[in-house]
Amino acid sequence: MLDREAIRANVAAVESKIAAACARAGRSPDEVTLVAVTKTFPAIAVDDAAAAGITNVGENRVQEARDKRPETTSNVRWHLIGHLQSNKAKDAVKLFDVIQSVDSIELAEKLARAAGSRKLEVLLQINIGREPQKSGIAPEETAAAVKQIQSLGPLDLRGLMIIPPHGTIDEARAFFRETRRMRDDLGLRELSMGMSEDYEIAIEEGATIVRVGRAIFGERG
Repeated sequence: MLDREAIRANVAAVESKIAAACARAGRSPDEVTLVAVTKTFPAIAVDDAAAAGITNVGENRVQEARDKRPETTSNVRWHLIGHLQSNKAKDAVKLFDVIQSVDSIELAEKLARAAGSRKLEVLLQINIGREPQKSGIAPEETAAAVKQIQSLGPLDLRGLMIIPPHGTIDEARAFFRETRRMRDDLGLRELSMGMSEDYEIAIEEGATIVRVGRAIFGERG
């Protein structure tokens, strides 16, 4: 993992690119939330990122967040961005401020029961490329799923999240554009899309949340 000063420099570089992408799209950088993806990095990475101004971090696994949170001293918002097994819903509700990877109605219902009186921010994960190996709601089923989740009182459905198929920048742009149209048609606010290799394109196409790991922390071991 990079040292604190290198992480600080990388965060500044990413924020500069976010601002440039927003300028190209006629948007304000204030419209984009940067989630620093700390998966597989030690707990100190969270504190180093926070020292660089990061206020949101992302983890892929419940267990990893459970291990890290007691070791960090930073006041950041924790996002679950990886697949969540429904039997870990109770743990996830305790550990995360936002669950971006709600990929089924069954999972949404379990999270609602686990949240109880708490209002839990969630995003609905769409399998935008219809890839059999990936989780998510099929695009044509999204509108119905949104209505069902919005009827679950404890859940605050903020928007959509996608992981587009691996491909060219132009192919990614088309998936980002399609997802933005879906989000707009549904009247939702947030759009989580774009990672280290394509977050600038995602912002140009309307992303409000980008999930960046490698460009901040370097390559994972």
